[in-house]
Amino acid sequence: MANLTETFMQALQQTEQSGDPSGLVELFADGSTLQNLTTRTWEGKEGATQFWQTYLDNFASIRSEFSQSADTGSYGVMEWTGKGELKNGQPIEYRGVSIIEHDGQKVSAFRTYYDSAAFLAPEAKS
Repeated sequence: MANLTETFMQALQQTEQSGDPSGLVELFADGSTLQNLTTRTWEGKEGATQFWQTYLDNFASIRSEFSQSADTGSYGVMEWTGKGELKNGQPIEYRGVSIIEHDGQKVSAFRTYYDSAAFLAPEAKS
C-alpha cells in the first residue's frame, strides 16, 4: 500500500498532466497550510486550490520527476526536478525539495523550496 508521500507525488503528476488541482487538493486537511519561497501562507482547501492553481498558471507545461522520497508516517520529503515550459515559451528546468506533514490520511502542512533563479529571463541571469 502506498504511503501518503507516494500518493501525493502521484496526485501532483496527475495535476500537472490534467491542469486540474482538485485531486491533489483533496489530500489536504481543512486546516492545512501551504508555503513556498514567498512570505505568504495559504490555508485550508481553498488556499490549497489557490496555491496549486497559481503553480499551474506559471507553465504552458510542467512535469515533476522525483529523484528521492521518504515518509516517516508523519512527515514526507521529496526531492524533485521540474521540467517544462513557462507561459512565455521559455523552457524551464529547476530542482527543489518539498516537505509534507501529515497524519497518514491528510496533509496538514506543505512547504517547498526550489531554485527560483530558473524563473528569470535568460538575459537577466548572469
